[in-house]
Amino acid sequence: MTSPAEKYAHSRANRAYPHLAAFRGHYDFELDSFQVEACRVVEDGHGVLVAAPTGSGKTLVGEFAVHLALETGRKCFYTTPIKALSNQKFHDLVDRYGPEKVGLLTGDNTVNGEAPIVVMTTEVLRNMLYAGSRTLATLGFVVMDEVHYLADRMRGAVWEEVIIHLPESVSVISLSATVSNAEEFGDWLTEVRGDTVTIVEERRPVPLHQHVLVGRKMFPLFAASADGEGVEVNQALTRIARDDWQFTRMHKGRPGKGGKRPRSRHRTASRVELVERLDAEGLLPAICFVFSRAGCAAAVKQCLDARITLTTPDEQAEIGAVVDATCSHLPDDDLHVLGFYEFRDALVRGIASHHAGMLPTFKECVEVLFSEGFVKIIFATETLALGINMPARSVVIEKLSKWNGETHANITPGEYTQLTGRAGRRGIDIEGHGVVLWQPGLDPKQVAGLASTRTYPLNSSFQPSYNMAVNLVGQVGRPIARELLEQSFAQFQADHAVVGLARQIHKADEALDGYRESAQCDKGDFMEYAALRRELSDIEASGSKQRRAADREGIAESLVRLKPGDVINVPVGRWSGIAVVLDPGRVTDNEGPRPMVLTANRHARRLAMVDFNSPISPLTTMRIPKSFNARNPQSRRDLASQLRSRADGVAWRQDKPYRDNVSREDPRVAALREKLRDHPCHSCPDRESHARWAERYLKLERDTGNQRGRIESRTNTVARQFDRVCEVLDVLGYLDGDEVTADGKKLQRLYSELDLLVSECLRGGVWDGLDAAELAAVVSGLTFESRNADDAPAPRYPTKQVHHVADTMTSLCTDLQRLEREHRVKFLHQPDFGFAQAVWQWSLGASLDDVLGQMELAAGDFVRAMKQLIDVVAQVADSAGPGPLRDTAREALDQLRRGVVAYTSITS
Repeated sequence: MTSPAEKYAHSRANRAYPHLAAFRGHYDFELDSFQVEACRVVEDGHGVLVAAPTGSGKTLVGEFAVHLALETGRKCFYTTPIKALSNQKFHDLVDRYGPEKVGLLTGDNTVNGEAPIVVMTTEVLRNMLYAGSRTLATLGFVVMDEVHYLADRMRGAVWEEVIIHLPESVSVISLSATVSNAEEFGDWLTEVRGDTVTIVEERRPVPLHQHVLVGRKMFPLFAASADGEGVEVNQALTRIARDDWQFTRMHKGRPGKGGKRPRSRHRTASRVELVERLDAEGLLPAICFVFSRAGCAAAVKQCLDARITLTTPDEQAEIGAVVDATCSHLPDDDLHVLGFYEFRDALVRGIASHHAGMLPTFKECVEVLFSEGFVKIIFATETLALGINMPARSVVIEKLSKWNGETHANITPGEYTQLTGRAGRRGIDIEGHGVVLWQPGLDPKQVAGLASTRTYPLNSSFQPSYNMAVNLVGQVGRPIARELLEQSFAQFQADHAVVGLARQIHKADEALDGYRESAQCDKGDFMEYAALRRELSDIEASGSKQRRAADREGIAESLVRLKPGDVINVPVGRWSGIAVVLDPGRVTDNEGPRPMVLTANRHARRLAMVDFNSPISPLTTMRIPKSFNARNPQSRRDLASQLRSRADGVAWRQDKPYRDNVSREDPRVAALREKLRDHPCHSCPDRESHARWAERYLKLERDTGNQRGRIESRTNTVARQFDRVCEVLDVLGYLDGDEVTADGKKLQRLYSELDLLVSECLRGGVWDGLDAAELAAVVSGLTFESRNADDAPAPRYPTKQVHHVADTMTSLCTDLQRLEREHRVKFLHQPDFGFAQAVWQWSLGASLDDVLGQMELAAGDFVRAMKQLIDVVAQVADSAGPGPLRDTAREALDQLRRGVVAYTSITS
């Protein structure tokens, strides 16, 4: 900026936007054009949506809103999706503005909540809006960081609730990852919030170079094309993939050395080789995404076993001091069970893992040390990509598939973009690097497709819940609440989709005319004849479906009658063969009985209806020892041996297949066949040619009818769902027209996923008479979810009273689910009491070692599950009102908040 014209333009801009000019003085670098444009929009008093890649500096726009609020004497709330991000942003703002001007509100911490600038999780702001908090006075700006979280299935609705319910006077600054429908989202924001400017920045601030590591050799993913005008997939990688494919075909079925079939001509680099290669190439610090907690821990151990050290003696001393200070609150007795010494040794060498199963304190250490450049390599699950600001020079993706909870699925372009977005530190690196490890069967073109597709669509996950309904009706009444919900992004997207469906229907109507003309027959009305054929086909298919339903009902009834110790023959599926029933499982209306069994091959699994093709009956019975533990390999081995011995005398393989009474043919079938034979078109020599056109007509007509139904169902979708939710609440007495009843006011203060079940337990006195430890144990069923429900053993109940109350809660939930089905809503799921024993032990003072040993639970999972439980127990205490249950709940809170569970941090 040397010419007089440039100086004049800069001076004029400073006069037009004085607050932005003052804000720029905080930074020693020039702001990017998209940052300047967004800040000007905010200073002009408009809302703004900024969609930009990870690491591009979009949070600077949010920080400008903070600055503007302080300069103009208003408040600013800075919301984030996760507590760790809230803690980090609080720390950053305190460093700039001082502790007296900045507050923090999360589930764990409340610091200076009436400050002009408050950082909080989005759920906290939602709860404040419903409660009409005084803190909302003089609120001028709300920054919604990571607003693309509104697509999250479990929590996304909270973002839409906040955006819809904030006062019109509040400017909303929405910060999002680069999504392909940013303009659509911006249009919705304008519709519900008023004038909102959408600013999309596609360019990464630090260029990203893509590589594939084959063995010890690093190949660029892209190379200049033959004509020199662009790029294409590196031909060297294409040749490697082709050679690998040919090698696999040549050696198909042939055993290699040691009897193992060779999988690939080209070797996958070991984790030790990966770290050494990255170090040699100058590509550290790096994040290696492994997609497995066990894989992350194994990777760190492999590097330690190889004696890799990536830090200097001075760095090692600083790392040790930080770790010791951060972990000083941990009880000495717990250090060994937490794996502290191995964790510290790895960190001192510059190596760490990061996943949801880690103790929060350990994650805090890793995040702080990595941000300061001391940790050189992190082996992480994808949760790190969604967390706090931790950029690296390089990002490594070990495999392009991951377990999604049901199956191994390829990562999407959006996930790939999110992961590699960490590569390249602005102001430090001139380029970032994304590295994919070669695996047998890898297709370079697939990698190129992931790397080239930068964006993914943002789709709403919004639906009105019970808590939302009673809060909205209580505030504005049912009609206005319905109108508010029709403003949701979910409804906005549904309405836009209707336009495309209507266009398809119009085309289909034109095609139907042509099909009808082609099906004409000179002997009679062929469409009438075709309709009879279709009716006959439908009746026959319906009969088959009814027979399958009857079979399913018979199977379910036979499974219900099973008892622990029954020996059965599992006829089909992966776990077919002889098995002993460990736990018959509860009957749920959704899935049917799911018995937990031990197979003769020592596998403890929970079976499903699909594992049985006919009703079963026990072949014999056997005793299951009281000391049996399904998680203990020796216990499984011993019981499986007894099972095989018991089965030797039983002719279980010769079971006769189940045969139900032969069903009679539907009388309508014979009548329809007679009508077809008597129809004049039946004798037409071109009958089958006409029939093909008629079938096309009938199929397209049915599909078009379905599309018309979809249009009808998408119109006012959210409002109709709200009506159904209100109908359930009317039946249960939480609402009375536009009035919220006394029970409904208690439900207003319950924000858990199973809010209605919590409320029904309170109202029905289900938890009355329990002591504090027992109350905590049964409430854990509402918050805990086994990581793998199919492998989870039967829950252990610490007392008979806990077992009785758990059964009552399960029955109550089943009744509520039945009511939900009657009104076509689905929110509730059965409680999971797999954590009850551990909670009860912890409440009574058991050591961390004992509790984790009982559950085989990672320390981080234990702490997170406890904090979720504490949150709901606190809601129970608040909603219960004065009385013994509130006192018991508060006593339970005191018992739960100790040791590693009690610690919270606001330093990360």
